[in-house]
Amino acid sequence: MNRKQLDEQVSVSEQFSCDQMALLADAGVEVVVCNRPEGETEDQPSHAEMRAAAAEHGLEFVAIPFPPGQMTAAHCREFAELLAQGKKLHAFCRTGNRACNVWAAARVQADADKQALLASARDAGFDISGVLVAFDPE
Repeated sequence: MNRKQLDEQVSVSEQFSCDQMALLADAGVEVVVCNRPEGETEDQPSHAEMRAAAAEHGLEFVAIPFPPGQMTAAHCREFAELLAQGKKLHAFCRTGNRACNVWAAARVQADADKQALLASARDAGFDISGVLVAFDPE
């Protein structure tokens, strides 16, 4: 797993195997967020398998799935609600891009500094410039 820290609360990665859930628990993650639809590819673990692996390590598992390019304001609100709990989150999708985008949109909705978000995403290897425009609350 190539885990990338976006801010003090949130990290993201590509899809990982169930047996890597222990690494997240060891890193202090409390909630694992899946942004992949069930069965997006044949090789991905099911949500039930990921949920069971998370529970085995004392982690909460939440699915906020959406196909690439189909993120909505509802997805962002749901992610923002998780952020508001103050728990340490790790979000993932096929590559980490959707997870980074939903994080950025949720932070924009909470009036986070866009330049800081852009820099954090860029440092992690992601481009969120489209999200900053599309999900601007102004």
